[in-house]
Amino acid sequence: MIGQKAHRLFAAGTSGATRDWRRRYAYGLVVTDLLVLVWVIFGTQIAWFGLTSSDVEVSGRFSGFALTYSTMSVLIVVAWMLLLGIFGTRSYRVLGTGTQEYRLIADASIRLFGLVAIVAFLFKIDFARGYILIAFPLGVLVLLFSRWMWRQWLSVKRARGEYSSRVLLVGSEASTTYLAKELARSPSAGYFVVGACVPDGSVAGYLQDTSIPVFVSIDRLAEAMASTGADTVVIASSESLSAEKIREISWGLEPGRQHLVVAPSLTDIGGPRIHTRPVAGLPLIHVETPRYTGSKQFTKRAFDIVAALLLILVLSPLLAIIVVSIRLSSSGPIFFRQERIGINGSRFLMLKFRSMVTNAEEMLEQLRAQHRDKGNSILFKMENDPRVTPIGRTLRRFSLDELPQLFNVLRGSMSLVGPRPPLEREVDQYDPHVHRRFLVKPGITGLWQVSGRSNLSWEDTVRLDLYYVENWSITGDIHILWRTAKAVIARDGAY
Repeated sequence: MIGQKAHRLFAAGTSGATRDWRRRYAYGLVVTDLLVLVWVIFGTQIAWFGLTSSDVEVSGRFSGFALTYSTMSVLIVVAWMLLLGIFGTRSYRVLGTGTQEYRLIADASIRLFGLVAIVAFLFKIDFARGYILIAFPLGVLVLLFSRWMWRQWLSVKRARGEYSSRVLLVGSEASTTYLAKELARSPSAGYFVVGACVPDGSVAGYLQDTSIPVFVSIDRLAEAMASTGADTVVIASSESLSAEKIREISWGLEPGRQHLVVAPSLTDIGGPRIHTRPVAGLPLIHVETPRYTGSKQFTKRAFDIVAALLLILVLSPLLAIIVVSIRLSSSGPIFFRQERIGINGSRFLMLKFRSMVTNAEEMLEQLRAQHRDKGNSILFKMENDPRVTPIGRTLRRFSLDELPQLFNVLRGSMSLVGPRPPLEREVDQYDPHVHRRFLVKPGITGLWQVSGRSNLSWEDTVRLDLYYVENWSITGDIHILWRTAKAVIARDGAY
């Protein structure tokens, strides 16, 4: 039952302290941001100059102005804190999910770096370059890590139904049920559904397969919000609501404490592709079409080459150990080569460390027949696969068998991040829309791997792959790579 446990937690309603969670959370961020910046800036100063406060050299018409590095450190900390606030890095709209919070922190920090450079040039301030070149990158990294730690704490709270917007859905039965289920899938987004209003009266009691109470009168929306403790109204569909009625709902909300959200009929579209432009009083939503060529593709390829080379260099001792382990533990080749389907339907040989017995392909059909009714309908995966060798189980548990695919990345047949590379027999079973997966290169990792891997149904696998194809970006790739490290350690769905 969706939200049943969390509904019990909130049966007594909300308190004033709960309604102010956004303010308390923002205050916590202010404190930790300040501590991080003081530690980084003054720590860099002490490491560079020692405990004595050195003077900054000022020339030109301001040559008589006395400026110490301690004063400069204070000014940088204050300016950095101001820009983090101005750029909205602590706004509740960017907290808890997505990469927007991290992008805003990086953007604010880069602007500050440029501002310091301009001021130094205009006023002829000659400061130690190393002091700035160490303090700024280190400050950004520690700020991002601090926010990531906060996000882990917030995810735990939101999984319990806390620190979330309490949502009342308005719309048809189908739209409210769909949106309630989608929001329940991502509690870290911070939208906790406490009720639904279905104006056409087609349903009463509770939404289907949920414990979410249903109200049938749109005119008593304020009472419904009061009884459920909702602070956010989400319009799930507007078929039964006129523009005037939606405007009346907006006017009836308490400014600053209650919020209105309109969910358009757009699914699986990333935020950077969506732009809102008011025209003649109409909030027009522009959705950019995805691009697969040009500068973005060049940047992705350059990133793949540099990252793959670095990973091969760093992991070379581990690769050597795995090669020796496979050679000593079983007979047969070290590498497993298999033809896969890549970008635009092209074929390529994908490399893996061999983790199965040499006649694994001959045993496949028999195992598929025995487990046809279990798990993913197209991608055959099973726990305790008898074809896997003892050393192969360890390799698969930590996804180490996929490391040779770094050489596929260097050759250009794969990318670090992308959809899973399928077999030809799998492609033969695809519905027409699934072929959009081939608009980009397949990846060593992707949304499929960081979202459950073999535990996912085929429908969820396709949905995640197509979402990536439609919305990929370098920032998103970096985020997926970071999540991959956590998924590998957790070993969820790895078999």
